[in-house]
Amino acid sequence: MKLKLAVLPGDGIGPEIMEQGVAVMRAVCEKFGHDLACEYAICGADAIDKVGDPFPEATFKTCMEADAVLFASVGDPKFDNDPTAKVRPEQGLLAMRKKLGLFANIRPVETFDCLVHKSPLKTELVKGADFICIRELTGGMYFGEKYQDDEKAYDTNFYTRHEIERILRVGYDYARKRHHHLTVVDKANVLASSRLWRKVAQEIAPQYPDVTTDYMYVDNAAMRMIQEPRFFDVIVTENTFGDILTDEGSCITGSMGLLPSASTGEHTPVFEPIHGSWPQAKGLNIANPLAQILSCAMLFEYFDLKEEGKLIREAVRASLDANVRTPEIQVDGGAKYGTKEVGAWIVDYIKKR
Repeated sequence: MKLKLAVLPGDGIGPEIMEQGVAVMRAVCEKFGHDLACEYAICGADAIDKVGDPFPEATFKTCMEADAVLFASVGDPKFDNDPTAKVRPEQGLLAMRKKLGLFANIRPVETFDCLVHKSPLKTELVKGADFICIRELTGGMYFGEKYQDDEKAYDTNFYTRHEIERILRVGYDYARKRHHHLTVVDKANVLASSRLWRKVAQEIAPQYPDVTTDYMYVDNAAMRMIQEPRFFDVIVTENTFGDILTDEGSCITGSMGLLPSASTGEHTPVFEPIHGSWPQAKGLNIANPLAQILSCAMLFEYFDLKEEGKLIREAVRASLDANVRTPEIQVDGGAKYGTKEVGAWIVDYIKKR
């Protein structure tokens, strides 16, 4: 298979973890006989510094011409600490989602037995937790009409039937591939937009009789995720709720550095780790590359290259079991491994299989 990637390292630790992700991609493609071509492009604070735009037209063109986008992170303190800044790195991420029509964000939450002690939750609650959050990505308050002055402000939580239906069908498709259980999360007792979500969901549910559908208010879902994470299989929800719940879900595993994600929709899909740019760690060789590497597994699986994705997941688990880990998840007294060393170990594992 010929695979053309747009590679967007971005800011902070992005270039460091991306280097390991691309190395893993190349190792897998070499083993399975795929032809991989990578074209690098700028985004985020790096792009603002260079061309004044966090998602320049040249980067958009590179993404549109690729089969998939491998993305790392955006963000820089010089923008975070300047509330007057009119152009911000995160605007590039929103622009990428909008221009590529990426309406579905897929975030798996999977625990690793050797790391359950790192979770803030009790082992008996966390062990075996394995679910997916599917977040609508281009609607809701993040993209609705906004206003702000010194006395008042508002953000409009706007949704159409079409937007709700298409993300629900993504959720049902994933539920059918997993354990046939879908939880629709809303706030239908208070919000009109949520009542439309629930109405559309109730109309669609009978078309998927093999999937058990339940409905949960977002506050209850947040509580249930902590009390009983194994209850969930596939969660589908709107943009703002999804942003909050997916970050909450990431804590279950004990480290945000372990979780990948995919964003899919009308054009080129994007695969990325869920963590941020962690600028304080830039250049220190301490950032965990596993979420970036697992994003590569999701990329292969998106193209139905299941054995390739399986090998990456096997290599990641093997590295954890062998205590080849970056500092934030290393066991007491364990050997010191940095970003580069963990990536090299996994590449070596893949080549030897």
